[in-house]
Amino acid sequence: MNSHLSLTMRPIFYFVFLALATHRAAANPYQVTDSDKLALTNVLLIDGLGGALKPNQTILVEHGKIRRIQPSDVALPADFEPRDLTGHTVTPGFVMMHEHMFYPTGLGNYTEMVHSFPKLYLAGGATTIRTAGTTAPYADLNLKQGITEYKLLGPDMDVTAPYLNGPGLPILKIKALRGEDNAIDMVKYWLSEGVSSYKLYMHIRSNEMKTIIDLAHANKQKVTGHLCSITYREATDLGIDNLEHGFVAATDFVKDKQADTCPSRKDTMQSLLELSEQDPGMLALIKHLVENNVAITSTLTIYETFAKGRPLAYPAAVALMNEQVKHQYLNNWSGIQASDNDDWSRLLKKEMAWEKAFVEAGGHLMVGTDPTGYGGVIAGWSNIRAIELLVEAGFKLPEAIKLASMNGAIFLEQQEQIGSIEVGKRANIAVFEGNLSKNVQDIRKIKWSIKDGVVYDSRALFKSMQGKVGLH
Repeated sequence: MNSHLSLTMRPIFYFVFLALATHRAAANPYQVTDSDKLALTNVLLIDGLGGALKPNQTILVEHGKIRRIQPSDVALPADFEPRDLTGHTVTPGFVMMHEHMFYPTGLGNYTEMVHSFPKLYLAGGATTIRTAGTTAPYADLNLKQGITEYKLLGPDMDVTAPYLNGPGLPILKIKALRGEDNAIDMVKYWLSEGVSSYKLYMHIRSNEMKTIIDLAHANKQKVTGHLCSITYREATDLGIDNLEHGFVAATDFVKDKQADTCPSRKDTMQSLLELSEQDPGMLALIKHLVENNVAITSTLTIYETFAKGRPLAYPAAVALMNEQVKHQYLNNWSGIQASDNDDWSRLLKKEMAWEKAFVEAGGHLMVGTDPTGYGGVIAGWSNIRAIELLVEAGFKLPEAIKLASMNGAIFLEQQEQIGSIEVGKRANIAVFEGNLSKNVQDIRKIKWSIKDGVVYDSRALFKSMQGKVGLH
């Protein structure tokens, strides 16, 4: 075992290793067919490129790649196994960009879901995810390896380093940087361990941010951030690649904000609530982000959970929770609904409008779910909910699918292989019962998640994890 592993990391490493060993010996009960040549016939195709939907299409999948896309009245090659999907819609596998392998389990604690979350993300149609922050980096790195080697089920993982934060946040699993030299050491160390990117956190200081960004870029890696002490405009000018949580985390509009210092959450929220949906200051910030090619990650799913008047999580998602976290979630949700405070409801509506304005201005918007808060965001089902929320925000369905697939692939520089249903690309596909163009809620009827041509039964995967979220 790596001598650098701390005593606190070793148990996590052991359990991930044990999971790998268990899956080596176990057969895959979720695979629908073992055919290497599959024809998905009579589908409504949403290809992930944002254009018109294509009815009555057949997708030929061969050895994990998309070989051909053709009208369904064209004869099939004789050696392909046909699967008639009349009445179904297919999309690219989702590329979700703000995911975690941890989940809130009560009393401020976040527990690693190394068993349930990989399967749930895959069940919900996510074939690639980025872990935008981690509290157990070795667990994530070993999960990534196990999935890559087909010893574990789950989406491909782009693993970020542990949170890079300044002092001021009392979370035991997040280390506070001690200045620029320490920031350099952290980036070099986690680069050597195999992370793909870095996430800056709320109390980062500008000198540390600049150091991390410059070193990451020198290594051809990217940097994202959930910021507070640094404004969006300042981070843009320092060279950041991506900002998390839409515009809800922006402190640019807080009056008398001090440099390198987080204002209170109350002051930040109030500053945003005072802005209109078409506020000139916000539109100027959006213009600055677009001109500097800074991507934004939408995480409407987590902010919906804080808003009064928003629906309970899907019953199928609640069924995945163990009793303790289910009780925690239902109590918190009920308390929010009974409250007189509608700040989050108002801010959620503004956030949707700002994300729409960002895209209309030419901005690169991506999609994530962020399974944190008080437990209402469940891996897998939240992939689905994110699409519904984008449509509610005013995006047309093909555009919403593109945001949740191709846009993530482009940011990860994997667009030649994933992100859309095109000839020659990996066969990463989600299959839904129903016509999503007529009823977007049919997206909840996910049937199959196909990764590299392997067809997984989404319903069986979800069913196998009932009552497991919150345990492991």
